[in-house]
Amino acid sequence: MNTRELSKNEYFFGHKACAGCGGSLAVRIALKVLGDRAVAVLPAGCMSAVGFNFPQLAFANNAIISTFAGTASMMTGILAGLNARGEKDFTVVSFAGDGGTADIGIQALSGAIDRNDDILYICYDNEAYMNTGIQKSSLTPYGARTTTTPPGTVSRGNEFRKKDMLEIVRAQGIPYAATASIGYLQDYMNKVEKASKIHGTKYIHVLAPCPTGWGYATDDTVDIAKAAVDCGVWPLREFENGVYSETPARGGDKAEYLRRQTRFSHLTDEEVGAITGGSL
Repeated sequence: MNTRELSKNEYFFGHKACAGCGGSLAVRIALKVLGDRAVAVLPAGCMSAVGFNFPQLAFANNAIISTFAGTASMMTGILAGLNARGEKDFTVVSFAGDGGTADIGIQALSGAIDRNDDILYICYDNEAYMNTGIQKSSLTPYGARTTTTPPGTVSRGNEFRKKDMLEIVRAQGIPYAATASIGYLQDYMNKVEKASKIHGTKYIHVLAPCPTGWGYATDDTVDIAKAAVDCGVWPLREFENGVYSETPARGGDKAEYLRRQTRFSHLTDEEVGAITGGSL
């Protein structure tokens, strides 16, 4: 599927996301690929907060808010219910943030992978608990400023490395897992379409920059998302039926990527060099 073949129908619109929200773009594009037979599950987070404001429901297809920890288990229940009804040609998909995936929801996700339930789990990663005030998650990058990792004389921002969710789900033998970025929408669309046609549990981890939490101009979201891929901070990776592949970085500058975001503005040149010389 290319952009010209993308559905003209909108399945996620009229929401109240911040200007330049990467997560809302990730949801919108995925649902345009999956179509009206997709049933969406969203835990507490940015997308449930902006998409379910009574009386305005921002979803044109069936969508429901799950418990924060139970996204994948609710997907399992929906799958069982639709199968019991004899429904065909549907996709049970989730849109969960980094905190709702790597922290609070990881147990239910692991269980779904273990059962190999036929679901598509999409994590939109804005690298902090943005909906509740920009608190650190286990997917916040090293050195980043958040409200719970403020830089000062003792701390220089987040002191922990970003958890590698792709390796975690890959270790369970998942049929399909991939990373993506809203900076490369064609790649993201291809992976969503491919995943929808594979039986079993599928996991897509899409980088979705947040101008509010990251600190950049709202019209730079797509460019920031591209820069993350180009400099190798966020490589495009894919794991399918035991075969792993990775798209090489395009030669971007990691230091420049960090400097474009105020969440890293407290770092000295030496600290930026130490970070970019290793792995974010």
